[in-house]
Amino acid sequence: MKVMILAAGLGTRMRPLTDNCPKPLLKVAGKPLIQHHIERLAECGFRQIVINLAYRGEQIRRFLGTGSQWGVEISYSMEEPALETGGGVFNALPLLGPRGESFVVVNGDVWSDFDYSSLAELQNDLAHLVMVDNPTHNVEGDFSLGDGRIGDDKTGLRLTFSGISVLRGQLFEGEKAGAFSLVPLFRKAIAAKQVSGNHFKGKWVDVGTPERLQLLETYLDNP
Repeated sequence: MKVMILAAGLGTRMRPLTDNCPKPLLKVAGKPLIQHHIERLAECGFRQIVINLAYRGEQIRRFLGTGSQWGVEISYSMEEPALETGGGVFNALPLLGPRGESFVVVNGDVWSDFDYSSLAELQNDLAHLVMVDNPTHNVEGDFSLGDGRIGDDKTGLRLTFSGISVLRGQLFEGEKAGAFSLVPLFRKAIAAKQVSGNHFKGKWVDVGTPERLQLLETYLDNP
């Protein structure tokens, strides 16, 4: 199973740290955020990784190269301009395997100790979303979760989408090239009862602001 790391964003909430450095290369615990992802994915048995690039993407490509130093093979999906989450995955579909095969997608601006190997067999639905407890910046959550199924109702257990998912190419049927979000595609698939999910209770951080980056730095220094 292949993995896509979303790394094309502008990182506007991280300014001024991202004025000259793409967010995936911001360091925490002595190494770039994206390196944490690659090392964790390799540790969990994933070897083929696709990364989308836009803002200062050449810096990311120069740093990561082919991925051989981490025992993985990296392919790059170039965007100009950035295509958001859905458009970015759609643009990379030719690199993510034959139509119908599932692949893992990871937001480049999160950090977790999630066991990615647990996703390898999840290929029955259009999408599988890993959900986490609601952080202070998203107290109402994104979707509901019950009996392993994702819902969009306002009752029951509502949790936050972690930015970690398993997707199938069919999720993008009818879409056209361009910039668009994954969220409307999730909602459409949820309505069709084609989205499963699980509640991850380990360590997870949305590294979206300099303050959260510092919190992660503090945690990794004193786990």
